[in-house]
Amino acid sequence: MPSIVVNQGIFGEMFGTDAMRALFADRALVQRYLDVEAALARAQARLGIIPQAAAAAITAAAQVERVDFARLTARTEIVGYPILPLVEQLSSWPADGLGQYSHWGATTQDIMDTADVLQLGDALALVDGELVAIGEALAALADQHAETPMAGRTHLQHALPISFGYKCATWLAAIDRHRVRLQQLKPRLLVVQFSGAAGTLASLGEDGLATQSALAAELGLAVPDITWHSIRDGFAEATGLLALIAGSIGKIGYDIMLLMQTEIAEVLEPFVAGRGASSTMPQKRNPISSEMMVAAAKIVREQHSLMLDALVQDHERATGPWHVEWHALPTAFIVASGGLRGAREALQGLEVRPEAMTHNLGVSRGLIVAEAVMMGLAPRLGRQHAHDIVYACCRTALAGELSFTEALLAEPQVAAIFQRAEIESLTNPANYLGSAPQMTRALLARRSHSLTSGEEQS
Repeated sequence: MPSIVVNQGIFGEMFGTDAMRALFADRALVQRYLDVEAALARAQARLGIIPQAAAAAITAAAQVERVDFARLTARTEIVGYPILPLVEQLSSWPADGLGQYSHWGATTQDIMDTADVLQLGDALALVDGELVAIGEALAALADQHAETPMAGRTHLQHALPISFGYKCATWLAAIDRHRVRLQQLKPRLLVVQFSGAAGTLASLGEDGLATQSALAAELGLAVPDITWHSIRDGFAEATGLLALIAGSIGKIGYDIMLLMQTEIAEVLEPFVAGRGASSTMPQKRNPISSEMMVAAAKIVREQHSLMLDALVQDHERATGPWHVEWHALPTAFIVASGGLRGAREALQGLEVRPEAMTHNLGVSRGLIVAEAVMMGLAPRLGRQHAHDIVYACCRTALAGELSFTEALLAEPQVAAIFQRAEIESLTNPANYLGSAPQMTRALLARRSHSLTSGEEQS
């Protein structure tokens, strides 16, 4: 088994899904090459460029089971690219010399790029499927916990109360935006590459553009505005999308890890016997899925960095940057799939602990709602004066002498304005969620309407 982590027997399952790895496996890739060659033959036969019998024979023969992989590997190492060695084999398979019409007017990069486009189309479908599942899980959590109070944290400190549903809704909004981005990417990415040796289609004379269009139709791809042999923004945009998605997934994983800390314990990843266990500490329940989500964000980001470097290519055919894609594209998609799966599994079974959230809200003995008290006093005392009074009461509470509520009641200027019940209401975190529940419900309503409209249109 190869040593690269995405294909290792030990770690491979953690860093990618079987479905995504299968798309980028050798046999799947070579079959895509053959698919493109067969589609090219059919397109040219329809245009009368090659005989119909040749197209039929090439299509029938273009099966990966027939490939001599040992020979293909050996020849690829010599040639530097797999298409010439593959066409050598393909050309010999059909009877009566009909295979000699294979690869008519094409160049190696035409076949490889178009096969990559087909691969990426399937890969994006897998990514989208994971985003749908993650979105549904987050929507359910947001709906269920729209009014479940918890501590909002800034700079890792208690800030103001929020609801857990609101937190999930902020995660969800990013996931939904990524689904929109994915759909917007497709017209720029899913385009055929067929332009010949230097991109001018000179080998086919007046039939070049017609062949390009016919091949695109055969494969269900769009026709490019112009040759893109060394103009690779489409592929870089694909890894850019993956980097954004992985980053958002990493953010969710990071939050879950922090919320799983023993001292906080407001959420837990789904329980699976032995998962997250320690070799020496039986009590441990480590955030394994979240750790993979964070790791995926970092690894995919680096693949996108490579793809940005690979944009800088020389003239009409790159002398090295193109090869970077052969590593970066599969790695980005496979690792992203691992992060997405981790997110789906974590969120679909996330154990939410409202009682721990309530407990943690009380850790500061009411100080988390100091702003609420200040804003309650401000209309009667003036904002700055109210701020100074509340600040002093906060210092008293922090000193441990009194709770925040007691410190407020001990302040004559506050006691003269509010009764105990009013102060207790002001210092109840559940009463200071702001518009968090409304924003959460509004997002879910818009999302539901958007999904329903999309179903009706489709």
